[in-house]
This record gives sequence, C-alpha cells and structure tokens, in this order.
Amino acid sequence: MSSPIPFIDLKTQYRALEDSIKARMHKVLEHGQYIMGPEVRELEQKLEAYTGAKHCITVASGTEALLISLMAMGIQPGDEVITTPFTFVATAEVIVLLGAKPVFVDIEPDTCNIDVTKIEAAITPRTKAIMPVSLYGQPCDMDEINAIADKHKLIVIEDAAQSFGAEYKGRKSCNLSTIGCTSFFPSKPLGCYGDGGAIFTSDDAIAQACREIRVHGQSKRYVHTRIGVGGRMDTIQCAVVLAKMERFEWEVQQRLEIGRRYNEIFDHVNVKRVTQRNDRTSVFAQYTVLIDNREAIQSKLSSAGIPTAVHYPIPLNEQPAYKHLCCSDCTPISRDIAKRVMSLPMSADMDETTILLVAKSLSDAC
Repeated sequence: MSSPIPFIDLKTQYRALEDSIKARMHKVLEHGQYIMGPEVRELEQKLEAYTGAKHCITVASGTEALLISLMAMGIQPGDEVITTPFTFVATAEVIVLLGAKPVFVDIEPDTCNIDVTKIEAAITPRTKAIMPVSLYGQPCDMDEINAIADKHKLIVIEDAAQSFGAEYKGRKSCNLSTIGCTSFFPSKPLGCYGDGGAIFTSDDAIAQACREIRVHGQSKRYVHTRIGVGGRMDTIQCAVVLAKMERFEWEVQQRLEIGRRYNEIFDHVNVKRVTQRNDRTSVFAQYTVLIDNREAIQSKLSSAGIPTAVHYPIPLNEQPAYKHLCCSDCTPISRDIAKRVMSLPMSADMDETTILLVAKSLSDAC
C-alpha cells in the first residue's frame, strides 16, 4: 500500500459526517452555551432512548462516569469493589481514589472478561460492589453477575467504556445492571473529539445523586447537598456525539460484519482470537488476537504498513501503583493473556480489501 492503513479511521468517518458535525458545532458557537447547553440534554434523551435506560447523565469522561457512580453509591474508605485486573487503569483508579480497595478476580481465557465463577469466592463483609468490564466491546455474563450481587446485596456497575452499542440477550450494554458507564473518548465505538462519557441508570435516586455530583454536589445553584466534582461533559462534545449518532446504527452493523469476517478468516488459518458468546454481540472496540512472539509479529506488520496495539500488556495487579493490593499469582490467566493479546485495525469504514490485507499479513507473519 502507498501509505499505512489507520488503526482507527476517524478521518473517513469525519468526511461522511462533516456537514452534520460542522452544523452542530456551529450552532453551539452561535448560542454560546458551552457548559450545560441544550445539546447536553438532547444527547442524554437520545442515549436514554437508545439504551432503554430511564436516565442518562453525561459527564466529562468515562473515568469520571465510574468515579461519580461510585460516589453516588456511597463507596467509602475501607470498602471493597470486585473487578478485573485485565482492563484500562481507570477501572481500579477510581476505586482507590475513594479510599476503597479493588479486589481483582481473574478472567476467562477466551473472552478476556471477568470469570463469573470466581467472583463469589472474592466477596467479604467489606464488599460493596462488583464492577465488571465489558472488554473489547463484548458484555460480560451480566445475568450471573447480577444474581450474585442480589444474593449478597451488592451493586453492579458495568464498565462499558468499550461496549456502547453491544447487546446482551437482546438488551443494550449500559442498561444491564444498577448502573452502566461508558466513554466517548475519540477511539471508542461512539466517540467525541475530546473527552466525554455517560452514566446510565433506571433508579431515580441514583440518577439525581449523579446529576448533583457532576456539578460540585449542587442540588441548586450554590446549594451543595453532597460532595461533588467538576464532571460535566461540555456542550460542543455533546454536539459532536449527536452528529455521530446519525449513522451509529450503521456503524454498529459494520463492526459486527467486519468482526465476523475477521473471525471467519482467522478461524480458517488457525489464528487464535478473543471469542464472542452466541447470546451477545461485540462492537469490537478492539479486534484482538492471541499470539506468541508478539513483538516480532508486530514488527513484521509494521513493516507492511499495518498498525497494531496491545490492550493490555500488564495486568493492574502487577502495576507499580497497584501491586500491593493483590498478589500477581492470584490471576494467572490475566498474566498469560497480557503477554499474548494484540489488537488489529478496526473501524466501521474498513473495506474488504483492507480486511483481507490485514488478515493475510498476520497469517504470513505467524
């Protein structure tokens, strides 16, 4: 190829939506309500309709969505939150910021999602919540997780930063538990042009708490009923997401088809990959294979103009800031998988020629 293919093709997406994006952004520049402008509530209403959740609260980032959700549920110093070590650091970061302890449970070797069969053994009298991560765009075993939570009177917060648009048994990710959180980081399946995120719940009290926390704990102007943060999603970023929603359903279907084609090709040539369960979909925030000799293969693909990435090379319980919280030997599957995962180019606008080129290059490199 004359130039490297993009890992995530935001430029082609922008060209398809350029007029809508410019019009939406221009409208904000005209009315000048850059914080909590009308586009904020318009987006929240569209996201509520899309997910089926009663409430959507837009926030400054996916990280902020998780933090505000934990604050709304009253997570305190000394509390424990069960989660996975195989995720982006924000998942554990927000727990530690509140003085609570992340309790890491190992993952399934095929989906890389938290292993639900190991959750109950990790529950203690200090456990207050379970925070599963719908990794790579595929929801976890949410029914089983919710059942465990109900049995032990815990809350469930789905970290759906990568899975907005995916379905689990016919229900949308972000509307599968007490609270769902997502991210609109530019590389996500539905992304803005900066930072942004959202919280979803059908509980009126939780929604009200989240709305107050995101504006410094205010119930009304200069009346601070709880501790809060500056966690608003700005109006221009909401405008960008509103424009992108115009073709989001098409993009989800394209991601499903591209993922299916990758699966078909790699299964035929015996390249191991992350597995998708039959009762749910993945929006393939990343398309991830499992390989040996990763660095050598990445080098070969780079020489062929094909970018790759690793999500994630070091489990959180082996990271310097978190390793004191859990022994690394407690999560052997996460440790093994971290050495072998490699993500390939994935965008809704990928054509068949590019898919075949990526697949053939990887097959040849292996």
